[in-house]
Amino acid sequence: MINDIEIIKTEATKINEVDFDNLAFGSVFSDHMLECDFKDGKWHAPKVVPYHPITLDPSAKIFHYGQSVFEGMKAYKDAKGDVYLFRPLENFKRLNISSKRLAIPELPESYFMDGLKALLEVDKAWIPQQEGSSLYIRPFVFASGNGFHASPANAYKFVICTAPSGAYFSGKVKVLIEQTYSRSANGGVGFAKAGGNYAGQFYPTQLAVEKGYQQVIWTDDTNHEFIEEAGAMNIFIRINDTLITGPTSDRILDGITRKSIIDIANAEGIPVEVRKISVHEVVEAAKNGTLKEMFGAGTAAVISPISGFGYKDSDYDLPELDNTYANRLKKIITDIQTNKSEDPFGWRYKL
Repeated sequence: MINDIEIIKTEATKINEVDFDNLAFGSVFSDHMLECDFKDGKWHAPKVVPYHPITLDPSAKIFHYGQSVFEGMKAYKDAKGDVYLFRPLENFKRLNISSKRLAIPELPESYFMDGLKALLEVDKAWIPQQEGSSLYIRPFVFASGNGFHASPANAYKFVICTAPSGAYFSGKVKVLIEQTYSRSANGGVGFAKAGGNYAGQFYPTQLAVEKGYQQVIWTDDTNHEFIEEAGAMNIFIRINDTLITGPTSDRILDGITRKSIIDIANAEGIPVEVRKISVHEVVEAAKNGTLKEMFGAGTAAVISPISGFGYKDSDYDLPELDNTYANRLKKIITDIQTNKSEDPFGWRYKL
């Protein structure tokens, strides 16, 4: 527990310039940020400061060797104005799992949690109350130490920035099952939220967009035989009444929304299978009419329905259903997040 976190408040708030009824995702930033430095072999006390640019030496190792990890979280306000987080300790644990894989020093829990609470208290007014809106929270750690030698840095910076945001996606997306490029490989860093994982996705996604798709379905790196993730999200596939998602591995992120959906589905009596699912199985299900739904799951969008997919120059449309698992599960999870329902799982964290 950190008793005293230094707080330096901005001299002039930007909040009056923001149209909270028309918020794009992650493009407007709150007044303050949290900063914490690792140097001389230890993490120093975090502090809340005005949002500002970060100045780095050109030799800072983040530019050359890519030591950078991040998380995505949200804060919500209920009808009474109370503020809630959703499973924040899971984000803290995963940040340290990612950090360890990239040889970044792990953070103390109190620095993450107490620093986050202090930041949200200062910028509480930035948490929107409009339906579907939230305060997106981006904790990240990167190598700030200098030097061209290919080795871990001797200094790092932990930052939390926040951005009031509306809904991440609107409508359904059409996806392309990838047959050439891979998101990650066995023994790699696919399970970590490393910045480079996402940079490597951009080019194949651009190629898919040029073909008329909005996103890519990633497959395994060996034979492109098994479905793994959807863009930057975990993926769920419904065949008949069974919901299927791949097991986590070196290549697949242990998504917090993913495991929440699995627990909710089990509680709701929805059959769930966590297993490998082949592209062939999905294509055959689409052909014989047993493929009912596909959707991505992640913090930003919660659940993003997929309207159809392309594979080997053929397109397959999913049926229009009146009562989808996607809508049902999204309502349950967002009602928990925004304090509109009971929380039988103990996931909601009140500030």
